[in-house]
Amino acid sequence: MEETKIVQTKAPRGTGIKLSVKNMDLYYGDFHALKNVNIDIDQNAVTAFIGPSGCGKSTLLKSLNRMNDLVEGCKISGDIRLNGIDIYHDMEITELRKNVGMVFQKPNPFPMSIYDNVAYGPRTHGIRNRSQLDEIVETSLKQAAIWDELKDRLKKSALGLSGGQQQRLCIARALAVKPEVILMDEPTSALDPISTMRVEELCFELKPKYTIVMVTHNMQQATRIADKTAFFLHGEIVEYGETDQIFSRPQDKRTEDYITGRFG
Repeated sequence: MEETKIVQTKAPRGTGIKLSVKNMDLYYGDFHALKNVNIDIDQNAVTAFIGPSGCGKSTLLKSLNRMNDLVEGCKISGDIRLNGIDIYHDMEITELRKNVGMVFQKPNPFPMSIYDNVAYGPRTHGIRNRSQLDEIVETSLKQAAIWDELKDRLKKSALGLSGGQQQRLCIARALAVKPEVILMDEPTSALDPISTMRVEELCFELKPKYTIVMVTHNMQQATRIADKTAFFLHGEIVEYGETDQIFSRPQDKRTEDYITGRFG
């Protein structure tokens, strides 16, 4: 079996590293799901994880806010840092999840009003003042580009919204606790093309204030919105670099085979 070479380009000057993963291995029981993963994720950028199903991209994404802690038999070694701080040893999990929000593949609004969905996180973190909550709800829905559609329906159930509206509401809910990083696990795979376009546009709007890491099966989506792209295969990062370079001048034959549709 040929040795895996990781091709990684340097971050552009002037950008910092928001998340850093070093020598990470992850096992589900005896299954070696991630193998010696090393990646630095730039702040205020969109980073895409691509690769065939079961290649480890969602597993790494969920490790970035310790969602894998909930999986029985999951063992992790190596080092994951947020702003230079070890998230597994030197950071409380509540603090980590406040700083690193998550948006899932299928919209998952809580069975409560639109207002209460967005206010849920801030209330959990101790904010009770009504005018403060009103401001957070409005700001978050505006940032998620859905305030104008929902401002007269805040007391209505979130479950009555369309799929695309529900997903943008879930993004607003993630933004409400003022995270630094937003993880998105195939956030548009259950949405129609118009809703997909709105979420992609939203990523551009959020980038100046947030770091976005997105798992996607849609390679066109990666080329449209990602600054950098990592290609995963069999639990390894085969290649990582500027998105334009990955798609136009891949350094590894396996990357080229995947993006040209020879497998996956």
